[in-house]
Amino acid sequence: MKKLWYNFFKIYIQTGLFFYTKKIKIVGRENIPKKGAVLFAVNHPNGLMDPLMVTTNTPRITHYLVRAAIFKKPMVKKFLATLNLMPIYRIRDGVKELSKNTEVFNDCYDILNQQQALMIFPEGSHDRRRTIRTISKGFTRILFGALEKYPNLKITVIPVGVTYQNSSQFPCKVAIHYGKPILANELYNPKELNKSVNSVKEAVSNQLKKISVHIPLDENYNKVLQRLNNNNIDFTKVTATNQMIQSGNVNAHTSGYNYGKLIKLPFILNSILPWMLWKIISKKIDEIEFVDTFRFGIGISVFPIFYLLQTYIIYTFYGATIASIYFLATLLIALLYSKSAATPTE
Repeated sequence: MKKLWYNFFKIYIQTGLFFYTKKIKIVGRENIPKKGAVLFAVNHPNGLMDPLMVTTNTPRITHYLVRAAIFKKPMVKKFLATLNLMPIYRIRDGVKELSKNTEVFNDCYDILNQQQALMIFPEGSHDRRRTIRTISKGFTRILFGALEKYPNLKITVIPVGVTYQNSSQFPCKVAIHYGKPILANELYNPKELNKSVNSVKEAVSNQLKKISVHIPLDENYNKVLQRLNNNNIDFTKVTATNQMIQSGNVNAHTSGYNYGKLIKLPFILNSILPWMLWKIISKKIDEIEFVDTFRFGIGISVFPIFYLLQTYIIYTFYGATIASIYFLATLLIALLYSKSAATPTE
């Protein structure tokens, strides 16, 4: 029953993302093992959108760790648990809360031992800057803890790079790159644990810098980013963009006509109440990394209810035929707007 519910919700989120994004580009899906224990090590530029993007674009049923703050309400905690979300506690949650991670980690060991998939964000926090930050050793504790508890277990680590054209704008293009498999067992030596930790961190970090856009976080970061933005670079062309960053030779990309301008007004007029609600909520969002999270949340909840309500009102006054035409036209307008509007750089 839980698997059925998980797959239903996954399809629902996939549908929402289809309308929410201009394009989702998937590269390297063949690198994902069909069976066996898998740990997805994902970069983290865009709040809760990152796990949703990866989860809905992998054939594996995935468990993943997210910040404990969203689990405070009991009903929310139960709901998230049905979708395989688990809390991870940090110092900011309180020193006493950190002890709860022991139980969470044990659950992770068992998930891997059951030949399932686990998703972790080894950078430790979200940050929309286009760089791969220092990899924390926290995820290696789960990785090597599982191998210590289950010596015969084989765990494959798959680095995953998620790159957004502009993670704060709607609609947005996204690229998801699955890296080459890393067999953790080959890097694990319990007698030289620190060396093993550094080896895994280095292997994951090196791949993430290739499969997502990586601008070294030094004194030149802002200059490089500004130059890329000025030339309208398509960041979802990850390999080409990284080559430009390394060579310093930035080639401008030309943008076509923004047909979304023609559809934006009909879209807003047909969605005026949820659109106004989003405008109010957006002013209260403190972290830019959560702009997409809240916008998408409203998009898959409030907008469909509003459209169905309008369809019902039209049905009441004009009958099923007109109501059906209106509903289909509504979907078409939303789809055309998301697929044809421009995706500006940041």
